[in-house]
Amino acid sequence: MQTIRETHFAGIAPAARGKVRDIYDLGDRLLIVATDRLSAFDVILPTPIPDKGRVLTQLSLFWFSLLRDVIPNHVLSATDFPPPFDTHADELAGRSMVVHKTQPLPVECVVRGYLSGSGWKDYQATGKVCGIALPAGLRESDRLPEPIFTPASKATSGHDENISFAQAADLLGRELAERVRNVSIEIYKKAAAYAEPRGVILADTKFEFGMLRDELIWIDEALTPDSSRFWPAALYKPGGAQPSFDKQYVRDYLERIQWPKTPPGPELPGDVVAATRAKYREAFRILAGRELD
Repeated sequence: MQTIRETHFAGIAPAARGKVRDIYDLGDRLLIVATDRLSAFDVILPTPIPDKGRVLTQLSLFWFSLLRDVIPNHVLSATDFPPPFDTHADELAGRSMVVHKTQPLPVECVVRGYLSGSGWKDYQATGKVCGIALPAGLRESDRLPEPIFTPASKATSGHDENISFAQAADLLGRELAERVRNVSIEIYKKAAAYAEPRGVILADTKFEFGMLRDELIWIDEALTPDSSRFWPAALYKPGGAQPSFDKQYVRDYLERIQWPKTPPGPELPGDVVAATRAKYREAFRILAGRELD
């Protein structure tokens, strides 16, 4: 299976290239291709991770299907590509989706079941996360009494900024903000309950939603290692950071070589690439219950 860092189709320019995905505008639909690009500390690195794009796409398709009764999603097909992309089926297979074009909401919908990342930093400083008061004395990576909805504003570059629910309601309107909060927490709870007996903790995750005419639609990616913190339950030990099923090997390597976290990113050695690829594939195998196609 070829590794794809960027897609190139003669005479067709993508409407956008994200950190990982190349997006092509098909009118009322989009073609989303998940490449093998990897970003760390908001810098796209020159070394791709083989299979990463296929893991992101196929795991998203798995979750979209499993949780389709909670909310409609944007997927139309992951196998049939319209002309002229049909002539590139080998390149697109397993890593691409044709989806509805929606009006994306201007808020990232984050749900946290455990105290980690920016939430842990917020709690240390204020005793709250996105304005939500939490019990005193919690440790890093502790499980929260109940999952909390901690939205973020979308940044055009760099990190998204955590905001309060009241700020999200200002952006979306109160009724829609409450709807996305409720559906985000419902998806999180069902996904976490699915993952738990399989030995995986879903610490937190990020959702995106869009409007298709007057209907709320789940878009982008679904519960992948790029949008979620998945921890191996057997190694869970609150009181510090946890090992995870994602690009942890890359982040650890970059910290070790004291890269200044500014472009350009360094090339990754083969052992770091192999270990990261294995973690992404392992996450897929455990959660989807099968090997990657």
